[in-house]
Amino acid sequence: MTTNAQTPPGAGAKEKKPANRNVLVIVIVLVALGLMGWAGLKNYQQRKQQEAKLKEFQAMVVKSGPAEQTPGQPAGAGTPANAADDPQFANPLAGKMAPNFTLKDTTGKKVSLSSYRGKAVIVDFWATWCAPCKVEIPWLEKLHDQYAAQGLEVLGVSEDDLDLDDPAKLLKEKQEIADSATKLHINYPVVIDDSNVAKPYGGIDALPTTFFVGRDGMVVAATVGLADRDEIEADIKKALGTGNPSTKGQSE
Repeated sequence: MTTNAQTPPGAGAKEKKPANRNVLVIVIVLVALGLMGWAGLKNYQQRKQQEAKLKEFQAMVVKSGPAEQTPGQPAGAGTPANAADDPQFANPLAGKMAPNFTLKDTTGKKVSLSSYRGKAVIVDFWATWCAPCKVEIPWLEKLHDQYAAQGLEVLGVSEDDLDLDDPAKLLKEKQEIADSATKLHINYPVVIDDSNVAKPYGGIDALPTTFFVGRDGMVVAATVGLADRDEIEADIKKALGTGNPSTKGQSE
């Protein structure tokens, strides 16, 4: 008589449990790897978007003052990022003395370019509505801090539209410029151009437009639009390298 071996109750379940645990671990690992891959892809996409946005700013020159766009043409299309890229641009003050001006800053204090004798000065024409200006300004702030001990000064010249015929509105517009400068954490004087001082600088057709003035008061470089930070720093070094601290500067 043959005796059939019988499987003890629960033995099959015990054999299946380790296999089930292995499958669960594999699933968890695959899910974790999938999430890591997804996160890496999202970070990559965000970096590419940020790079594309910066390149878009660098390729943009904002025309000075509101202007109508040609239908279908993006703002700033077909315009250069800096003076070196524009074969039609000629620095009107190359090798000449920077024209002096006296304007009031956002606190009402009079500021004259001639008061910066013996210093290297960046004269930056900008406006509160200018997007590329808002990219450039943090660079100017940091470069100002970096080179201030060597004699660098920065003057921001606001080219925002002003209603000179309406005192109440003019006061409000100037306050808005002051508020914008505060929000941007600008650490150098911002003067408000209510006297068309841009005219002796060749007229400002695009913003930002930046002039680099040497210690001797001569304009050593100029950029139109959003220049590379390295180019700005190189022009600062040119300005710091000209003249000497005791040399008189801007033309009266």
